[in-house]
Amino acid sequence: MIVLKCAYCKGEYPADSLINLCECGRPLLVRYDPDRVKLRKEDLASRGRDMWRYRELLPARRDPVTLGEGFTPIVPLRRLGSMWDIENLFMKDEGLNPTGTFKARGAAMGITMARDLGARTVALATAGNAGGAWAAYGARAGLRVVVAMPADAPEMAKRECVAYGARVFLVSGLISNAGKVVSQAARERGWFEVSTLKEPYRIEGKKTMGLEIAEQFHWDLPEVILYPTGGGVGLIGMWKAFDELEALNWIGKRRPRFVAVQAEGCAPIVQAFADGKEESNFWEGASTIAGGIRVPKSLGDFLVLRALRETGGTAVTVSDPEILSALQEAARAEGALLCPEGAAALAAARKLREAGFIAPHERVLVVNTGSGLKYPELLRVDPSVLEGERRIP
Repeated sequence: MIVLKCAYCKGEYPADSLINLCECGRPLLVRYDPDRVKLRKEDLASRGRDMWRYRELLPARRDPVTLGEGFTPIVPLRRLGSMWDIENLFMKDEGLNPTGTFKARGAAMGITMARDLGARTVALATAGNAGGAWAAYGARAGLRVVVAMPADAPEMAKRECVAYGARVFLVSGLISNAGKVVSQAARERGWFEVSTLKEPYRIEGKKTMGLEIAEQFHWDLPEVILYPTGGGVGLIGMWKAFDELEALNWIGKRRPRFVAVQAEGCAPIVQAFADGKEESNFWEGASTIAGGIRVPKSLGDFLVLRALRETGGTAVTVSDPEILSALQEAARAEGALLCPEGAAALAAARKLREAGFIAPHERVLVVNTGSGLKYPELLRVDPSVLEGERRIP
């Protein structure tokens, strides 16, 4: 790690700064000197199967705050692939991370760096799962964590934050409303804000998904990656990871076509992509059962749109009924209980195959960002299918 660089105006800041955004108000990204990275592919064989196996490509200097996050499996979805005419359909199952979501990656790195750089209290806005992850890793590191979330966030997410000892504030409205509340409180009370892309290190944890995908596909990247997009940190992180691997000569110039998947009721990235814009507009009246992608305006939208266009990708919406249908199909055909955001990405794969964007032979990777077990309210059961013991033959 050599410098923090603004993703928009290219302003630079010292790498060891406890800092949020560039003076222009845009996100800062960690930049490295590839000539100083002393890591070879063959070194990975003897390392632990977690995200810290790539420690030379990460900013942490001391022992990390860890619960064993990363190196989640890539699972072939053969039955669904056969049904949908996608010969090589895969899922990266991030629900197997600590706290049950990919948010563990960003929290592990963000908390590690916040601790190392002297923060004592971190604060964030969340739609649910990020709060639980940062609360867990904050507890692990001995840092205080303050969480603001929409009042209608999933009940499980609220309870999880409280269980880890975080202070939780419920805010009327969307995650954007929670973000305004937490930003003001952080300024007034001296907390370090760690909301999405408000600091440089969450994305460094998320980028390890890209490092793992490259290794798990034997350094030959898949043709398409579908990512459920709210803030878009994971998509930006994977895009960044592939660039860094190319700088190390571990992969070539070819990139997967990134697909940003959003809900019909909240699709600012999709609209901006269709309109040829560099940034999205605030999406009024955002609504969807997939709370993690109910983000009406992302701070990093310009980076998401850049990644889509540079890779020949696209942005697509799915409806809530399509999300629920994909969730059920994955459970019954593959034994995979996806979160609603992951089900959205899976539904988009089917839709894009039907539209011809995906060819039958291409390797298609869907990122399932969390465990379906965290959403009991979506696992609806008709009481009539539950039979009493006297019905057993």
